[in-house]
Amino acid sequence: MSRSPLSNRSGSPLVPVRRTPQVRPALAITAALIAGLWGEEIVDLSVFGGHLDYYGIEPRDTQTFWHVLTAPFLHAGFPHLIANTVPLAVLTFMSAVRNIWRFVAATLIIAVLGGALVWLFGRGGSVHLGASELIFGLLAYLLGVGWWERTPVAIGVAVIAFVLYGGILWGVLPGNPYVSWESHLFGFLAGLVAALVLHGRRPGRNSFRG
Repeated sequence: MSRSPLSNRSGSPLVPVRRTPQVRPALAITAALIAGLWGEEIVDLSVFGGHLDYYGIEPRDTQTFWHVLTAPFLHAGFPHLIANTVPLAVLTFMSAVRNIWRFVAATLIIAVLGGALVWLFGRGGSVHLGASELIFGLLAYLLGVGWWERTPVAIGVAVIAFVLYGGILWGVLPGNPYVSWESHLFGFLAGLVAALVLHGRRPGRNSFRG
């Protein structure tokens, strides 16, 4: 008896795995992240008088290294938060819509690796904080996924991300002394690393399960 070319040795059919976009979970995690940032800033300014900002990254202060986990979620007032809200929301959704868990892993890599590099090489005598580290990291992540996967969807998403926010890449260069270009630069580099780690091996044209 002849077998279909898409069958395993027992004769049971093999069906191509189709990954559908996770739109609702991506919207939920985007909304939760933005709501959390706004809730934190409201509480910080109304209850703590802005003192939560001290949980930003203080370069080479060994007692505060763990602040790499908190710094990306803190802001120096509402103008700072407002400037970051829309790009973070858009890039979060674009990163999470294909795979929530890869987005979570990428965010963790960006926060830890990018923050560690800021802690090592950032300007001393200052506190680095803000979601711009995540913004630059997620932009780099999407560009990296497009490069390493090279599928039509990944390339299309990368192009859209670049068209929307490619202009911010000038922010990786030193400029305004009150802006942490280090967070921009090292967040971007960490995003590329996240893309390489999570998407470095291109999938085959068809994936099958037995």
